[in-house]
This record gives sequence, C-alpha cells and structure tokens, in this order.
Amino acid sequence: MEKTILTALVKGAVKWFLPFCLFLFLPLTASAQFHFGYLSYERSLKAMDEYAKVQESIEQLRQQYADETKRAEEEFNKKYEEFLEGMSTFAPAIYSKRQSELQELMEKNIAFKQEAARLLNDAEAEAQKPLRERLSTEITRIAKERGYAFVLNTDGNTCPYIDSDTGENIELVIINRLNATR
Repeated sequence: MEKTILTALVKGAVKWFLPFCLFLFLPLTASAQFHFGYLSYERSLKAMDEYAKVQESIEQLRQQYADETKRAEEEFNKKYEEFLEGMSTFAPAIYSKRQSELQELMEKNIAFKQEAARLLNDAEAEAQKPLRERLSTEITRIAKERGYAFVLNTDGNTCPYIDSDTGENIELVIINRLNATR
C-alpha cells in the first residue's frame, strides 16, 4: 500500500511538475537562439594585400634554395663523370676514396634538400604569422560587433550545409576591413 501511494505521488509530480518546468524554461531556450559567422580562412588570408608580398619573398627564398640545389647536383654530376672516366685506371685505394667522396657528397645533397624544405616551411610560417594574427584579430572584432556565438572556418568542406537564417558569411566583410585598415 505504501508503495502504491508513493508511486501515485511520483506519477502526479511528474505529471504536473515536468510540464510546469517545460513551460517555465521553454521561453529561455527559445530566446537562446544564437547567430554565427562563417568564412574560408585560407581564402581570406590569400585575399589580404600583404599576402602577395609575403609569397613573393618566400618565392625568392625558394628560388635561392633551388639554385643552390642545382649547383650542388651539377657538382656531383661532374665528379661522377670524372669518376666513371677514370674508374678503370684508378688504384684500388684511389677508387675507394673517390667512391666515398661521391657517397658523402650525395648524402650532403640529400640532407641539404631536406633542410631547405624545412627552412622554407619555417620561413613561410614565420612570414605569415603576422597576417594570421591580424586576420584572427579582425574575425574576433567582427564576431563581437555582430554578437556571434562563434565563427566557423569552412575550409576543407567541413560544413556541407549552413543555415543562412542563423549563420552569416563574413568573408567579404573581413577581406574589405583588412584591406581597408592597412
């Protein structure tokens, strides 16, 4: 009997209390609608006026590394041809020494290519750092001005659908502000 009374009380509370809570908190959740912005971060970055200058300086550095790599390859090829021409006349000790020199030169060239690639990546990241910071600052500024809950980066097709009633494409706003406030 106690169990049935307790069950009846719980059912009654659930029957009246839950709808009351829903009625009370429903307006709060309805007013919690949020708006957000979205843009392609990479397109916005590349549209900055300064981006072309950064890429030009990186391209100059890339060309310097390419020229040095080509020079080293030509040096290796010349020594290899000399080795092949004299190979049959070399004494065993000279043959072994020249072969070792070629091996060492080839390893140095490979190491240089790897180091050059790493240095180019580092230089590009360092050169773009102020641009990325400026872009992020402007995104934050616009998001706060417009009352966005967040800003999505649409790069990499990460957002196949965005509701235009709650989301706003701010890419052009960002680009125009960045290029106007240099």
